[in-house]
Amino acid sequence: MRSTTPWGFPVLYLGWAYLFWLPVVASGASVWTYPNVVLFLSGGASPLLAGLVLLWLTHGTAGFADLRRRLLEPGRISGRWWLTILLFYPMFNLGVAGIALLTGFTAEPLEFIHPDRLFDPGALFFLLAVAILFPAIEEIGLRGYWFDQLQVRWSALVSSLMLGTVWALWHVPLVYMTGYFEGATFQPELWWWLPSIVLTAIIGTWVYNNTARSVLAVIIFHFLGNLTGEAMGFAHGLYPFVLIGTAIVALALVLGFGSGSFCGRNVPRPLPDWTTVRKDL
Repeated sequence: MRSTTPWGFPVLYLGWAYLFWLPVVASGASVWTYPNVVLFLSGGASPLLAGLVLLWLTHGTAGFADLRRRLLEPGRISGRWWLTILLFYPMFNLGVAGIALLTGFTAEPLEFIHPDRLFDPGALFFLLAVAILFPAIEEIGLRGYWFDQLQVRWSALVSSLMLGTVWALWHVPLVYMTGYFEGATFQPELWWWLPSIVLTAIIGTWVYNNTARSVLAVIIFHFLGNLTGEAMGFAHGLYPFVLIGTAIVALALVLGFGSGSFCGRNVPRPLPDWTTVRKDL
C-alpha cells in the first residue's frame, strides 16, 4: 500500500465499497432489510477505512496528529469563511430557484421537507445520517488523507478533478440500490449527478485550501449541502439546470482564484504539515 501512494486509496476505497454494495444491488431487495443494511453500512465505511489505514502506513503518528488538528481546530476557519460555509448552499439553492421562477421554467422550483419525515424514526435516522454521519466518514478519507497525496503532486484543479471522479464512481451503486432514495427529496440520475459531484469537489477544494486544510470545514460544508438538499431540495426537472449552475460557480472559482491553489493567483498551494517531518513523498 505504501508503494502505491497515491493510487492505493482509490483501490481500497472503491474496492471495499463495491465488495459489499454489489451484492445489495444484485439482490433487488430493499437496502434497509437484513442482511442488506449490514452490507450497506460495511461498504459505506470504505472512505474512513481507506483513509485511516493508509494514513497510518504512510505517515504514522505524525499523520494522525495532523489529522486530529485539522478536525478539532475551528480557529483554522476565519470569520469570513465561516460565513461562506454556512451560507453557500442556502444562497445557491435560492438563487437557482429564483432564476427558475423569473424565467418561467417552473412555478415550484423547490421541494421542502415534509413535516411527517421529522416524526418518522426511520426517515429521521436517514436524514441525520445523510446530513451528518456520511459527510464525516467521507471527508476524513477524501480530504483528511487522499487529497493531500494528490495536491503535493498536481495542481488544486487537477487534484480536484481526480478526487471528484473517484468520488463520483463511489456513488454509482447507490442509484441502483432498491429503496435507498425512497422518501428523499433527491432522486438522482447518473448523467447529471456524476458530473455534479466532480464539480462539487472543485468547490470543496476552494473551501479546504482557504481554511488551512481544515477537514472540519469541508465536513460542515458537505453537511450543509446535504441538509439543504433534503430541507429545500430542487424540483426533479430542475437538476440539469442545477448542474449548469454548479459548473458556472466552479469555473468562476478557477478563473477568479487560479487553478494552482484556489487561494489566489500568487499564493502557493498549501502543503501538508507533515511534509516537514516525512521526506518520502
